[in-house]
Amino acid sequence: MRKRKILVTGIGGYWGSRVAQALVQNPVYQVLGLDTVAPQQPVPGMDFIQADIRNPLLVELLKSEKIDTVYHLAFRNTERPSEAAFDYNVMGTMKVFGACAAAGVRKIIFKSSTAVYGAAPQNSAFLREDHPLNGSRSHGSIRYLMEVEAFCNGFRRQSPEVNLTILRFASVVGPTADAPLVRYLRQPVSAVLMGFDPMMQIIHEDDVVDALVHAGEGDYPGIFNVAAEDVIPLTKLLGLAGQRRVPVFHPFAYWGYGLFGSRGLRFTRHLPIELDYIRYRWVGDLQKMREVLGFAASHTAEETLRQFAEQRSAKKPVLEISVPASYDADHLRETIERRHVSETQAGGGESLEATDE
Repeated sequence: MRKRKILVTGIGGYWGSRVAQALVQNPVYQVLGLDTVAPQQPVPGMDFIQADIRNPLLVELLKSEKIDTVYHLAFRNTERPSEAAFDYNVMGTMKVFGACAAAGVRKIIFKSSTAVYGAAPQNSAFLREDHPLNGSRSHGSIRYLMEVEAFCNGFRRQSPEVNLTILRFASVVGPTADAPLVRYLRQPVSAVLMGFDPMMQIIHEDDVVDALVHAGEGDYPGIFNVAAEDVIPLTKLLGLAGQRRVPVFHPFAYWGYGLFGSRGLRFTRHLPIELDYIRYRWVGDLQKMREVLGFAASHTAEETLRQFAEQRSAKKPVLEISVPASYDADHLRETIERRHVSETQAGGGESLEATDE
């Protein structure tokens, strides 16, 4: 039986590594990981290719490897917008998607967030996938996700033959994930805004991986909100996570956030989540997740938070290594040629034994 070839971008990051570890368990898949750095934990059974997602030879790699599905998980989270982050997150995604279309890749799966809806007093109780994207443009990651999704609207029209699936995940919580809500819960105390107790929606880190893998097992074009079914108020969320809270008068909080942010004093270290997102509701409707995607989270919000309270531990920082563009292009060219020769000598078999470290 011919194996289905899958490429995972961002393999050196948390989500890329975890998704690849899950995918290699399926004997039907042959998994390739792409990044400028190798994953911190080896992924047995995966071929690692060292290259930047913006490498102009990416289309040649996709054609040479006959890639069927691309999990695009290369995304650099950043609190503040920057030219470097825009080039990697937005321009990089455009180049990956363009290469996929040119190479005849059948399916792309992209990880997004319900934060793109924005938190606002006029939000309905449950936000459907066609709701306008009014997320914070001052927060780098949210801004870039909205810009990528805007690009995706045009990409679908220009490349209808590519099955593009976007999963918008609720706030991620878990013992190992590094996410805004996790950092908020790891503070000595968590600030809450006096007079506001918005309903919150979360998802366990393991369910994020399961949903991404599930999306690749079938054809699910479109956008899907993904979260645990139960929705809980912020104060209860903090209580279940075993977190102390300190009430803050909201005008003072907004004044301090703007003042310290403009001076570059990293006020966000003490509040690593945008103020509106702990003031107003931004809960995604899960009907499409249930009825079209056919996915259900295995952890409830309450179970996830109780587990977090029991297992909370410090998250080690991940060092990012920059690879010069000239080296990256030359290296990928050599990798493509070497892998092609290896496959030819093996008689065109489905599996490749050589792993490019």
